[in-house]
Amino acid sequence: MSSLTDTDQIRSILEKYRTIAIVGLSRDPSKDSYRVAEYLQSKGYRIIPINPSADQILGQKCYRSLLEVSEELQKTIEIVDIFRPSQDVPLIVDEAVQLRNRYGKPQVIWMQLGIVNEEAAKKARNAGLTVVMDRCIAQEHRGLSN
Repeated sequence: MSSLTDTDQIRSILEKYRTIAIVGLSRDPSKDSYRVAEYLQSKGYRIIPINPSADQILGQKCYRSLLEVSEELQKTIEIVDIFRPSQDVPLIVDEAVQLRNRYGKPQVIWMQLGIVNEEAAKKARNAGLTVVMDRCIAQEHRGLSN
């Protein structure tokens, strides 16, 4: 079953992959996406913010979409962490699949807590991506540290 609720698989993802594009990363420090990104950054992960209405977040250049990330950086994205409503996920997965077809990356689509889109998940899996849905990447990381 590839819906990834298995702790060993989550541990493997979080230990193996270090570059995370965060789609829907807010500039607002009170928002979950900002706090999660800040936490991941503090743990040594490289964050690539995706937010069409920001120039920079957490000291990193912001991009309007995955496809607008510079080619050099696109090649490094391993996890696409999604902080957007479930109905926005298919477009993000389409972009991630395009990158995967081009560069063999990303490896993981991660939909944050409360975000579920089975159709997009199926499309991602069919393209060879691992999918995590309805889980917080920071909570999972903290859980592994305990």
